Amino acid sequence: MAVSLSNHYHCHSLFAPPHPRFTLTNSSPVTNKCSSRSFKSHLAAQDSEVPTTNDLEEAGENDVQTSESGADQQHLSSLTTLIKVYKEAILAGDEKTISDIEARIHVIENEKNELVQNVLTLSTEITSGKEKYIRLQADFENFRKRSEKERLTIRSDAQGEIIESLLPMVDNFERAKQQLKLETEKEQKIDASYQGIYKQFVEIMRNLRVAVVATVGKPFDPSVSERFCYLNQFHLHEAIAREESQEFKEGVVIQEFRRGFLLGDRLLRPAMVKVSAGPGRKKAPVATEKSTEHPATAAGIDER
Repeated sequence: MAVSLSNHYHCHSLFAPPHPRFTLTNSSPVTNKCSSRSFKSHLAAQDSEVPTTNDLEEAGENDVQTSESGADQQHLSSLTTLIKVYKEAILAGDEKTISDIEARIHVIENEKNELVQNVLTLSTEITSGKEKYIRLQADFENFRKRSEKERLTIRSDAQGEIIESLLPMVDNFERAKQQLKLETEKEQKIDASYQGIYKQFVEIMRNLRVAVVATVGKPFDPSVSERFCYLNQFHLHEAIAREESQEFKEGVVIQEFRRGFLLGDRLLRPAMVKVSAGPGRKKAPVATEKSTEHPATAAGIDER
């Protein structure tokens, strides 16, 4: 940027009005000598303060060890000194100094543009990194939930297999309880011991969330809800007989042959039951007259 003499004198009149009794012109040897000496001292100080390209590269390495506030303050001080020298060079009309400072300003402007571009690039990378982090966190959370669900399923399956293998023992205790006829005191003591063991076993099963399938008086349910479907079990009750009943409606369980068990929401085995077929047809009234020739036929009993 070139400065004309008219601009020079205009700036000089604005910033440094001449003494009324002693005026220095641009051609005065005193002015040139003082200005040259002043510019040299300022430029020497500026060379040590204003960063060049190499200085900025070295400063970039040192910024890792310095604080952000200290670096900003040092950069601001350098720019302030550069602007001060630039103003004095314009007032003095020193074209060489002005050209040097403008070259420095151009370098700083280019470096500023590079830094702005770097900031934009880093901002884009940070945004992309945040999105990747959010997706990764969501994937990890889904993996954690899926792993926990699989762990619980494996545990439930293993527990169910063990308990299912112990169910025949329950059947044996139940049959023994029904079939034994205790006649002596010794037999009663032995039975009491076995029943104590059986009660402990039942308590353990109850603590493991094992429950008995409800049967007598409940509607026959050959299917189970959807939560049982994965167990390859399709019924709570397994009907092995049907019988007419005056007490229970059709489709109601009237007798249990073998207990069914649940482990939480899992069906271990269905209950074997007899199902009511309803009241059936009404029986014909029995004849009151007795026949001397065929007494059995008169009583309504088929001899065959």
